[in-house]
Amino acid sequence: MSAAVQLQDGVAVSPRGAMELRLQCPACRAPIGFLPADERPSLRSCPSCSFQMAEEHGIWRALPANRAAYYAKFMREYQAVRETEGRGSSDSEYYLALPYRDLSGCNEEQWTIRARTYSFLERKLLPRFERRRPGALNILDLGAGNGWLSFRLALRGHLPVAIDLLASELDGLGAATHYRQKLPALFARFQAELDSLPFEEGQFDLAIFNASFHYSEQYGRTLGEAIRCLRPGGSVILTDTAWYKHDESGQRMLKERRAAFVARFGFPSDGLASLEYLTDSRLAVLQEQLGIRWKTYSPYYGLRWAMRPLAAKLKRKREPSRFRIYVAEVAK
Repeated sequence: MSAAVQLQDGVAVSPRGAMELRLQCPACRAPIGFLPADERPSLRSCPSCSFQMAEEHGIWRALPANRAAYYAKFMREYQAVRETEGRGSSDSEYYLALPYRDLSGCNEEQWTIRARTYSFLERKLLPRFERRRPGALNILDLGAGNGWLSFRLALRGHLPVAIDLLASELDGLGAATHYRQKLPALFARFQAELDSLPFEEGQFDLAIFNASFHYSEQYGRTLGEAIRCLRPGGSVILTDTAWYKHDESGQRMLKERRAAFVARFGFPSDGLASLEYLTDSRLAVLQEQLGIRWKTYSPYYGLRWAMRPLAAKLKRKREPSRFRIYVAEVAK
């Protein structure tokens, strides 16, 4: 935890600074005013196309009707899968323990990966960004889910903004209300698509794709939109998206995954044409397309995880996925 954060009875107090968001219409990209930190207007109307961004139960609805229809099948299937997997709880302690413990016991292996990724981010990367820009960092949490990463960042004294398509109270942005008891103010939450963020450019210090980049249908467009929102010298971070050495392995994974989903859920879970994984060639294309340079970090996920490639080779199976953290800085 950052030294600038104070705890009182286990609750974070006196966060560093405040953030004023400059909003833009997600439909036509026209400016639609500000979101001051000290007041909560319930509606922002676009003067150009009449789109209305409304706040409902603390969540700003920044998904135009045509885009909501586009994502409807994906959101319906995704939510059904997550519920079957036992995601979420009525107990606040479940959310407050994430990512370090999965109190439901349903997805412990995945949360172990998330915990080790976040621990690396917290120990090795965040301190560098904090030294570079003193004070609270404005951070986009892209694919925030229930908001656990935004919660952890807020505890460090930063100012996260959580973005996700799902707003459900069990596994979406609505679940973030469980963090109120530990924060002086709940972080901002927006239901929006990652390819059309409702913010004017140049406002954020970090944009973190929180196990979400692989849902993109066009990596260049999705990453470019995040970069647009960063200040000069800001950084984008990709976490917990599967990487394969060979594209063929990724394609085989997709076929296996869809077959497994049909067997378990009755549908292949292909509501979006998501790209699903990374390769070095895909990362190189993004470097060239967006004028960035990746720095790659490899957290240690334990001996069993490290031995997976060798075990797969001995069993003559396809290569397993591997997770890395990719960081790129926006030109100053």
